[in-house]
Amino acid sequence: MNIQIFGKSKCFDTKKAERYFKERKIPYQLIDVVKYGMSGREFDSVLRAVGGVRNLVDWDGKDQEITNMKYMEDAAALEDKVFENCKLMKTPVVRNGKQATVGYQPEVWAQWK
Repeated sequence: MNIQIFGKSKCFDTKKAERYFKERKIPYQLIDVVKYGMSGREFDSVLRAVGGVRNLVDWDGKDQEITNMKYMEDAAALEDKVFENCKLMKTPVVRNGKQATVGYQPEVWAQWK
């Protein structure tokens, strides 16, 4: 397994995901998504794995941009906005090759080989 955890430093679910892999002695790479973002290929891979950008956005976030994004119809424009401003993503985004999850989902991670 080649696990990458894209998270925010103050996100409780990111810390829980990190603990999940640490307790099982599964090597992982933790990336602060706000500080370092994602490469274009990583972002595209995650979008395909999670079923589109609407599943990646933290709709419960308090950022004013999220409120405005709820009314955006153009998926490409929405993707660009989230790619440029990674703090709008729900975290953690856990990636294993072409597979990815958004949020804390240990039941899915347990099935990864």
